Amino acid sequence: MTRIYKEFLFDAAHYLPDAPEGHPNRRVHGHSFRVTLWLEGPVSPKTGLIRHFEEIDREIAPLREKIDHHMLNEIPGLENPTLENIAVWLWKNLKTPLPELARIEVHRASCREGCVYDGPESK
Repeated sequence: MTRIYKEFLFDAAHYLPDAPEGHPNRRVHGHSFRVTLWLEGPVSPKTGLIRHFEEIDREIAPLREKIDHHMLNEIPGLENPTLENIAVWLWKNLKTPLPELARIEVHRASCREGCVYDGPESK
């Protein structure tokens, strides 16, 4: 199997409702996020591709529109928008249109932190 990846960026505000009282993450703040989607599959003998990158862009666009420059806590399923929960939410929303999805990485660029999610079937 071969893997390809596609990155996209979004900026969003959020707060972590379960952070300890007085913790800065409990207050509204924002981040620039970088998401890397990994797709895995056989290379088509006809096209030489796993999937066209333009097709991936088309599948990402509506989802990105929902989160870019929005308050993540107001989006159903992201009421507690930790990196881990953002990764799982993205997976749930992208796995059907992108069945080759094998991994999602969510990075907070300014903090040099991130989360890697390989899907619910990984151990």
